[in-house]
Amino acid sequence: MHAHPLVTEYLRLGLAFDRLEAGFVDAYTGDPRLRQAVENAPRPEPRELARTAARLRSELPAADLGPQRTEFIDVHLRALECSARKFAGDEIGFVDEVSAYFDVDIAPGDPADYHEAHRKIDEVLGGEGPLAERMAAHRKADEIPPERLEACVHAFSGALRELVRQRYPLPDNEHVTYEVVGDKPWSGFNYYLGNYRSKVAINSDLRQHMAALPKLIAHEAYPGHHTEHCRKEAGLVAAGQGEQTIFLVNTPQCLMAEGLADLALRSIIGPGWGKWAQEIYADLGLRFDGDRAEQLSDASAQLLGVRQDAALMLHDQGKDADEVAGFLERWSLTTPDRARQSLRFLSSPLWRAYISTYVEGYKLLGSWLDRATDLDDRADRFRRLLDEPLIPSSLR
Repeated sequence: MHAHPLVTEYLRLGLAFDRLEAGFVDAYTGDPRLRQAVENAPRPEPRELARTAARLRSELPAADLGPQRTEFIDVHLRALECSARKFAGDEIGFVDEVSAYFDVDIAPGDPADYHEAHRKIDEVLGGEGPLAERMAAHRKADEIPPERLEACVHAFSGALRELVRQRYPLPDNEHVTYEVVGDKPWSGFNYYLGNYRSKVAINSDLRQHMAALPKLIAHEAYPGHHTEHCRKEAGLVAAGQGEQTIFLVNTPQCLMAEGLADLALRSIIGPGWGKWAQEIYADLGLRFDGDRAEQLSDASAQLLGVRQDAALMLHDQGKDADEVAGFLERWSLTTPDRARQSLRFLSSPLWRAYISTYVEGYKLLGSWLDRATDLDDRADRFRRLLDEPLIPSSLR
């Protein structure tokens, strides 16, 4: 099936951004000849990419792709036009940048939510002394011994894969491989390779925690990024929607994908995921208090906006890095090292706005899933997130 000429131009445009910043194309599973042609062409000029994005937007209504595909491509062209202008050196306010990239409007969080979260965390942890110190001690006790990490990863991957295959069938040849890497600004990353295969990298610079690992595997693999890529490749791409063969950083795709992935464990296991994880750790000879972990997770969810607030401080309000790191330490109850790791992510030219995909994605998709009438409706809504080319404004 031949791609629509405008879709081919959209793919060519998206691939060109990887020539400006390696990693801008998160995944591409389309015709390798098109990628090769872009790689062999002269390095693109950002202004020309911005003009191309604007031209394609103007031509889109006449392309007769249908309402949903037209809407999807339109917001992605808008995001690419903004990225091209940034690469060209245009001054674009941070809030406007996030709006253009991710199809959402952001604002600072409510400090009252953060105070309430600290109160709940204090209640769950118990004991005496500064809350940050008690949280640090809890996290230290929750660390996975490095020599046991691989076994834990495979145990959770296998358990989650079985559950996902029962509820959201996957192609028989789908597969995820895991590797441990270092010197990265993130804790985990999914590299989708096409043909239903993913490589998931886990950052060795950050000690992995028992409470976080099930979420990380659910986020990156089952039923998160890997599952979404597989089902969209088997469904939308097979049906001729060529625009789904490319996944680009700083586009609405990212907000939808990160929101889905952050809700993945809650969606496949539901309340009680702590006890479920506790049994798997017990089989591995590790002690884990699932109820306590789940209570802490629920309380900490109210701190979701802290990292976005930090990004606003850094890029919108002009605060210096030390002040922002202190803000992260205080409200995230994190160590100086973790705060600096977060700051590294927030300071990256490519990733600086990306924190909003987690914050706004979780809020938007979570509220949409929570409007389900029953568990079956909720499962069906999650399936729609996996299968359909939805964008933030369509959920709103």
